[in-house]
Amino acid sequence: MADSKPEDKAENLVQNKTLIGNIRRWFLAGILLSAPVFLTTYITWIAIDLIDTQVVNLLPKELVVFITSWVPGFGIVPGYGIIIGFVSITFIGALTTGFLGRWIVHLGERVMNTMPVVRTIYGSSKQILETVVASQSEAFREAVILEYPRKGTYVIGFVTGAAKGEIKDKIKKEIVNVFVPTTPNPTSGFLLLCPKNDLIYLDMAVEDAIKLVVSAGIVTPNSVPQKTNKKQIGNKKKFKKNG
Repeated sequence: MADSKPEDKAENLVQNKTLIGNIRRWFLAGILLSAPVFLTTYITWIAIDLIDTQVVNLLPKELVVFITSWVPGFGIVPGYGIIIGFVSITFIGALTTGFLGRWIVHLGERVMNTMPVVRTIYGSSKQILETVVASQSEAFREAVILEYPRKGTYVIGFVTGAAKGEIKDKIKKEIVNVFVPTTPNPTSGFLLLCPKNDLIYLDMAVEDAIKLVVSAGIVTPNSVPQKTNKKQIGNKKKFKKNG
């Protein structure tokens, strides 16, 4: 056989490099597409299995046998623990709306408040939950930028409410409570008491700001149109009237 020409060898080499590059690109694209799906499915499965296991351990064995005999697929199909927990919590909430339920709740709170260590844990957890869950709460509904830990450097924070009580009385300014999370674990952080005028309010959603913190700045949300400030609208109307 005749030797192949140098031009043919170069062309084959270019084609091989192109094929390898395409395979590498396709592989990375497959990872980016499949990894979040598999990771989400895996974490969700672990969470559901954990809840199911804990719920079954809390139920009496006789009740589990009774439910298994009447409900097909109980103990096999995942998610039954979430359903039982949802029904139980809803039932407890329905009981507290009646006179007997409120009396039982008040009795339980009095018992909790008589225990030295338990009353501190119960009081703190109840206050936090009431603050976060209450519909009128403004906790974690706004993301802000502020200068921290020194002038010229900025961090992302989340408004948890306005300072009240003694703090408001001692500081003669409009103070806002801001939670500054750490990266990549946003469940830990710092509570800063900041003057409202020193904060830069962001238009991005709180979820996008959390993604930015958790990813250490890798995941940056797209720019969003600035919201019209109600105060600015009011000032424009006043200006037109005065004009």
